Amino acid sequence: MKLSKFTDYNLRVLIYLALHSDRLCTIQEIAAAYQISENHLMKVIHHLAKQKTILSRRGKGGGIQLAHSPNQINLADVIRKAEGDDGTLVKCHSETGDSTCCIAPICKLPTIFDQAVAAFYEQLARYSLADVLQRPELLAQHFIPVSSHFVN
Repeated sequence: MKLSKFTDYNLRVLIYLALHSDRLCTIQEIAAAYQISENHLMKVIHHLAKQKTILSRRGKGGGIQLAHSPNQINLADVIRKAEGDDGTLVKCHSETGDSTCCIAPICKLPTIFDQAVAAFYEQLARYSLADVLQRPELLAQHFIPVSSHFVN
């Protein structure tokens, strides 16, 4: 199973915001710190705000911050919402329900994969964003230096 870049960026944004919880952060600042596209981050920020995982304030002096403490942000929830609820690793049927594989009616592979995905999310559900932040001072040292004009 491979997580999408969108999910990766969701997690990166949350880590950054948790490490800078004393202030509002900007998309430009986060993009510069990770050296990633502001356009991609705008979609991520919109998604996280829509999910009520972060708070977003527009205008001069605006920015983003976590909506909850890191120990209340569950990794399985974040990843499931970013990846979507489909969770299937193989597509044995089309959108209309027609079989796309000749052995689909008797194949056990989809059931095995469904169990694997369930186990994956069960394991992730044991962790929160706070668990990722065990050594915040070391995490913060690895960001690309951000020029002071990004900081509110």
